[in-house]
Amino acid sequence: MSQNQTDSSSAMWHLRLYVAGQTPKCVVALANLKNICETYLQGQYDIEIVDLLENAQLAKGDQILAIPTLVRRLPEPLRKIIGDLSNTERVLVGLDIRPSKGEA
Repeated sequence: MSQNQTDSSSAMWHLRLYVAGQTPKCVVALANLKNICETYLQGQYDIEIVDLLENAQLAKGDQILAIPTLVRRLPEPLRKIIGDLSNTERVLVGLDIRPSKGEA
């Protein structure tokens, strides 16, 4: 059997996106998040969607005050980004993702 993680650069990213139903802003946030993850974290992430219309009590644990909100649970430390995640550079800085491609 082979190990999935061979070095520290292959650590898994656990991301939780808080939404409130299928509002346009929440749908855009999820699409932007998936695009960013596929570009910068391919094969190294999992996304948990928490719909606060169905599970409002879960907002307390991560102290969610606005939606959509993205919470990076792992790797630590915990980080949060509020909004539709359309500003890729802001999301990368907020999540502390260092682009491995040639972006300047």
